[in-house]
Formats: sequence, C-alpha cells, structure tokens
Amino acid sequence: QVQLAESGGGLAQAGGSLRLACLFSGGAFNRYTMGWFRQAPGKEREFVAAINWSGSSTYYQDSVKGRFTISRDNAANTVYLQMNSLEYEDTAVYYCAADRRATVQRMGVPGNIAAMDYWGKGTLVTVSS
Repeated sequence: QVQLAESGGGLAQAGGSLRLACLFSGGAFNRYTMGWFRQAPGKEREFVAAINWSGSSTYYQDSVKGRFTISRDNAANTVYLQMNSLEYEDTAVYYCAADRRATVQRMGVPGNIAAMDYWGKGTLVTVSS
C-alpha cells in the first residue's frame, strides 16, 4: 500500500523560506505524478504545484509562480516543495498527493482533487506577518 509522509513544515516569517519533503513508500514512485496541495483554515483544499514522473514537466498555481519550486528525487522516493518569499496567505496545511494517471495540468483542475490516488496526512506551515 502506497503511503506518503510529509515533513518540513513549521513557522516562518513573511519573506522567509521553508522546504517541504514528501517521502513515498509502498509502490513504484517513478510511475506517479506528484503534487502539493494546501488547505487554509475555513477554506477548501487547493492545488499548489505538480511534477510529472521524470521531473521534466511542472505546473504551478498562479499565486506561487516564481516563489515556489517543486522537484523530485526518484532515487530517494521523495518530492520537494521549496517555498521562498513566503507570504501570510501561504499559511495552511500542505498535503502531498500521488496519482498514476493525472498529468500535471489535470492535477491543477479543482474538480480532480478528490480523485487523487493517494494523500499524505499533511504538514502545517505558518507564516507570521
């Protein structure tokens, strides 16, 4: 059974940086498109970024373009989210997701969020203003 475990969340100041990691286990990591999503208090879960199986294609939500970078290390079964220039509005629980069929663009479609194959339990990112 595939399991995803996020780490790296915590408290950061506005303008600061954090790096999230998601460790994939129980399956063939390099067969999955991987994504990061987030859910702020009182809001719906939303797409942040996605990366294809090889790392050659990425896709971002407009609000994080130029500030966040998604990457993956298939040898380490890990996907990362480097978050720079953090803003108060980035405060949320960040979730890692895996899907074998989705393209990076399809991961960004709100209606597809519920259809992801696997989810992690999330890691909290708090940005102080």
